[in-house]
Amino acid sequence: MKLKVVFMGTPDFAVPTLKRLLQETEVVAVYTQPDKPVGRGLQMQPSPVKKVALEAGVPVFTPEKVSLPEEVEKLKSYEADFFVIVAYGQILKLSVIEAPKYGCINIHSSLLPRWRGAAPIHCSLLAGDEETGITTMKIVPKLDAGDMLMQAKTKITDNDTAESLHDRLSVMGADLIMPTLNGMVDGTIKPVVQDESKVTYAHKLTKEMEAISPMKSVREIDLQVRGLNPWPGTRIETTAGLKIKIKTGKPSEKKNVGKTGELVVQGNALLLQCADGAFEITALQEEGKKAVPTSDFLNGIKNRNIPFPQEVKT
Repeated sequence: MKLKVVFMGTPDFAVPTLKRLLQETEVVAVYTQPDKPVGRGLQMQPSPVKKVALEAGVPVFTPEKVSLPEEVEKLKSYEADFFVIVAYGQILKLSVIEAPKYGCINIHSSLLPRWRGAAPIHCSLLAGDEETGITTMKIVPKLDAGDMLMQAKTKITDNDTAESLHDRLSVMGADLIMPTLNGMVDGTIKPVVQDESKVTYAHKLTKEMEAISPMKSVREIDLQVRGLNPWPGTRIETTAGLKIKIKTGKPSEKKNVGKTGELVVQGNALLLQCADGAFEITALQEEGKKAVPTSDFLNGIKNRNIPFPQEVKT
């Protein structure tokens, strides 16, 4: 007999796990965040999880607060074996956590206890971690503090961005969910208490984080560009009024192309002189324009009398 599951999740990250559960278990209900206005027309759009659930014919619910007494009674009525939670977007109260037979299982995108909180993927990159991964865990009222059940690791490469890690980890989470649920039922998984002395927190991202200071090292800037891609992104502004978002870039083999803080053109390369070397910007977006490869930008400025080098504001 298939396990009976209630799924709670909202963004793209949660979709692979939901699809796996739809294949392997009886998903009796899906809970997700309410539809939100999207785009310039601000048309109401369902969450990625809601779209998948509706296509599968599973009942979908979007309560503003899932822990209200009437919602808890509905959840109890499913007599579910598990609630599986992946980036749902609401804190669950004890009344919800205790509703399913075997408890609430969460998929968290870090190797707990490192990077509890809102932005673990981004923070693992920003910190220069060599690896990250997925942790399945029991949900408790305290944020990301439950006992760990299973983990899967992945190396962080020099080419990884927050977006590429997001996509890889979302699939890894889906791969880990059934071994976790089955292990909980047959008793082969022994929950591990998190070591509180090793806890770090991944705080929410803010728009203010996008500003780049050329006074930093090339390594720090590379991590910032990759760790904040695609949101909030990274940007620089020169004293001459040039405003660009850095879409992609890489450390340059060249060390000294100008004064620290200068944006320099050398051949087909656009280089930011940092504290200890140069960072090459390979794709960018000028304010009010589309994102383009840097070669297109450099071809375009030839007719605009834009002088280089330019000093970057700090």
